[in-house]
Amino acid sequence: MPRLALPTLEDMKPDQRAVYAQTVAGRRGSVPANVLVWLRSPDLAARAQKLGELVRYDTSLKPRHSELAILVTAKRWHAQYEWAVHASEALKAGLPDALVEAIRTGAAPLFAEPADRVVYEFASAVATDGRVTDEQYRSAILDLGERAVVELVALLGYYTMVAFTLNVFEIPAPGGGRPLD
Repeated sequence: MPRLALPTLEDMKPDQRAVYAQTVAGRRGSVPANVLVWLRSPDLAARAQKLGELVRYDTSLKPRHSELAILVTAKRWHAQYEWAVHASEALKAGLPDALVEAIRTGAAPLFAEPADRVVYEFASAVATDGRVTDEQYRSAILDLGERAVVELVALLGYYTMVAFTLNVFEIPAPGGGRPLD
């Protein structure tokens, strides 16, 4: 049970409805639970959901790499809702089920593409220590490019904020997926 009631459209004030409508009209086509929480502060919700749309859909990162980084973040913060949504998105983006399952269970993942390993190691280091080694940084720059590395760091920060929101307000995961171990 969430710590606060998620607003329904009928309960929203005009400024909340405007953000809701803007979110639905965007790339997501729906309003995720974290944005529903943020609607308690409509300005925060408006700005954060736009940033989320940018870092998820409009970067130079391949969708599989964005989803891989999101999974690493969800696992790090044990964000069940974030995991449930993005595990299926990762599969749609082309990540192998075995890789998704390895992240879920904490097993050593095997990588089909070298860039997947770079993203995984970079995201894991940031999630663990808030920094990367010189070698991880060089590898990311070489494989992804400077712009993508900047965007990857922003994506990791954004999805950490999402994980904190979902966890602090105890938003339950939608059913149907494999929960995190």
